[in-house]
Parts: sequence; structure tokens; C-alpha cells
Amino acid sequence: MFFRQKRSGDHVYLQIVENRWERGGSKQRVIATVGRLDQLQESGQLDGLLQSGAKFAESVMVLAAHRQGKTPAIRTRRIGPAMVFGRLWDELHIPQVIERLLAGRRFGLPLERILFLTVLHRLFDSGSDRSCVLVWNKDYAIPGIGAVDLHHVYRAMAWLGEPLPADQQKGATPFAPRCTKDAVEEALFDRRRDLFSHLDLVFFDTTSIYFEGEGGAELGQYGHSKDHRPDCRQMVVGAILDGEGRPLCCELWPGNVTDVKTLIPVVDRLQQRFRIRSICIVADRGMISQNTIAELQTEKRQVHSSWGLGCAT
Repeated sequence: MFFRQKRSGDHVYLQIVENRWERGGSKQRVIATVGRLDQLQESGQLDGLLQSGAKFAESVMVLAAHRQGKTPAIRTRRIGPAMVFGRLWDELHIPQVIERLLAGRRFGLPLERILFLTVLHRLFDSGSDRSCVLVWNKDYAIPGIGAVDLHHVYRAMAWLGEPLPADQQKGATPFAPRCTKDAVEEALFDRRRDLFSHLDLVFFDTTSIYFEGEGGAELGQYGHSKDHRPDCRQMVVGAILDGEGRPLCCELWPGNVTDVKTLIPVVDRLQQRFRIRSICIVADRGMISQNTIAELQTEKRQVHSSWGLGCAT
């Protein structure tokens, strides 16, 4: 049943109408004409009628009370960012890659969900692991997370940094061993490549991240600080994008490694990790030196450089 307005002359009347199925078709029957709509509204009788009927529909009463501010908010949680990024996370097949790498390991915690949480945090807030747990567990509903504590996040980060077995260290740079993170990057690239996939062009750049307090016990070294904090240990992070702007991989080096020393290991590592025959690298001029050019111009490589553009095949 529903309300319907019926015009008659200069007035509009409010009717209660019923839908019925008769002889293979839908028929409408007027149950009652309540009265003139303008008079019902002015007198408040319409509001009284609706409230009287609403008490028999609990959901309607709750919604009406909420609109009037009469329902206390016990807890509210937002779902927007997790839903949007969660769909992208699934489309990239990241859960399947992580679960495959975890085969045979018994962590006893939802490691894939924790990694999802940390990446979501880097995208939207870019704070520490501690703030990640405080912000997202408190204010947002993220499927599969449950009660995640800070030490769970630390364990997940430690797993990503675990060195791979000795027989999987081919292609490691002189600065750091191959670790689980590298296996994740390579598996994701393999999932999206096909018979015709190739990397004609990649973009490479570095930045530095400094540690405060006792941080940086392994990769932390004193070096040229792009953050203007020469008093702190730091590490160098190299990000590599493909020609379509999609992240391909990232590299981590001790903080005393200069940019000019990173290009050769990156070229060799990309070719070995992703089975690339030819590659064109775009990097800034600070990564190109005469020694770098001479090293690239071997039987395996050729390079042309001018004002920060380096192409290696």
C-alpha cells in the first residue's frame, strides 16, 4: 500500500491505495481518502497519522529518531578508504601473491591483512607503524583485521625484510641482500606480464630517510642528507616506475651510498630480476658520471646521456 495524491478541481486529496494482482495484471484500489492534503498538513493531522503507524515499524522509528538527533552514537566507524583501496588491492592480486609466499609458514596472525593495513596507512596518512595501529583500528572498519597490536605489525615488517635463501640471492646488489619484499615485487610483475610484456622505459629516483634515536642499526649510515639532517643515520630508498607510471620495485641501501653508485646495480638488477633484454632508464644528472658511462658502455650495455637522461640496452 502507498499514499497517492488525487487532484479534484482546485484541491489535492490524499488517498491510501492498494496494489492487487487480478486476472494476470496489476490493479489499484483506493482503500480510503484521508482528506485534503493542505488541510492535513496545516492541522498536523498528517504527521500524527504517520507517527501513529510508524510505531508498528521499528526500523522506521529508529531512522526517524536518528534524524531528530535522539539516538546516541555508541560507536561510528568509516569504511570508505578501505573499500576503495581494498578493491585495487584485490585487482592487483596482492593477496594471492602473499599467500603463496607464506605457504608452509605458520605465523598465527593475518599477515596479508596487516600488510594491507600498513599500505593503506602509507597512502592516506603516512605515519609510523604505531600511528597505523592507533588510527585505523580505532576509526575505520577494515575486514579481517580484528585486534591487531603493534608487535603484529612489526612481525609483518620483519617478514618482508627477511633475506631469501642463498640459492635465491642471484641479482642482489652489493649493498643489501635479496629479501621477501623482492619476491613480492617480482611475483606481482609476473602476474601482469604476458607474452608481449616488456620494459622499454623505466624511471628511477632516490631519496633518503633518516632515523632518530637508536634506529638504523643495519642500513643506517651517515651520508649526504636530503632531509638536511646530517646528524642522523639514514638509509637511501630508490623507487623505480615503469613507462606507464606503475611502481615496479624499490631498493634500499645504506645511507652513505651516493646516487652515482646506484645506477649500475639498478640496471643489472632490473635485467636479472625481470628478465629484460633492453631497457631505457630515465634518471637525474646526479646519477651519471664518466665512470658510470664507461661501465655502461660494455658488451652488455650501451648508454647515451645528456642532462639527466640515461638510456641503457
